[in-house]
Amino acid sequence: MKQIIALGGGGFSMEPENDLLDTYILKQARTADPKVCFLATASGDSEGYIDRFYQFFRKQKCTPSHLSLFKPHTRDIESFLLNQDIIYVGGGNTKNLLILWKEWGVDQILHKAMSEGVLLCGLSAGSICWFEEGVTDSYGDGLEPLKALGFLKGSHCPHYDGELERRPSYTGFIAESKLKAGYAVDDGAGLHFIDGNLEKIVSSRPHASAFYVETLDGKAVERKLKTTYLGGEITGS
Repeated sequence: MKQIIALGGGGFSMEPENDLLDTYILKQARTADPKVCFLATASGDSEGYIDRFYQFFRKQKCTPSHLSLFKPHTRDIESFLLNQDIIYVGGGNTKNLLILWKEWGVDQILHKAMSEGVLLCGLSAGSICWFEEGVTDSYGDGLEPLKALGFLKGSHCPHYDGELERRPSYTGFIAESKLKAGYAVDDGAGLHFIDGNLEKIVSSRPHASAFYVETLDGKAVERKLKTTYLGGEITGS
C-alpha cells in the first residue's frame, strides 16, 4: 500500500498544542511503534526545526530520527530511509528541497520507499513536493508555479486560508492553464492518499477545509471537499 499524507499546514511545527494531525499520521503507519524520520531539507536543516520535531515525537509511541543533507550521518542514505515506517518532510523552500534531493538521489529513494510501504507525509514544501506541480514562494518575490516529483497527479496549494495571496494566485494559475487542476488545502487540513487515490481528508481545526480546483468555461472553480475534523465534527459537503 502506497500512502501519502499532504498537510496544508499544521502539525508539530505550526500547532504545537494541537497533536491531532500528527497523531493521525502515526496511526496510519504499518506498525504500532513506527520509526519516524524527519527531513528538514527545505529549511536548510534548521536545528531549531529539528529540535521541535524531537520535542514532540519523543513523547509519542515511536522512534524518531532525522536525516540531514548538510551534515549527513551516513553514506548509505537509501538503507537508512528504507528502514523507516514514516518519512515526514518539513516546510521551507520547495525549489531548494527538490534540487538537493535530486542531487543526492533522495527523490528516487523516496519513490522506492513509498513503493515498499513507507508512509510519506509533510506540510507546505513537504506537501507540494509529492504532486506534479505546486504554487510556491521559493523564488522570494511572490508566488509562482513549480514542477515537483509527480508521485501524485495534479497540482497542490498549501496554506490556502493562511496566506493572503495563496487563493488568488492558485486559482489564477489554474484559470490561465499555468497549473493543472488540483487540491488547495487550508492550514490544519490534510489529504490522505492511498495508492494514488484521495481516500480521506482530515483536519485539526473545525473549519479547516480542502478544495478541488479546476477550470470551467475558462474560469477556476472551487469544489469544497468533505473533511473529517479529528476532534469529532464533520465539515464540508
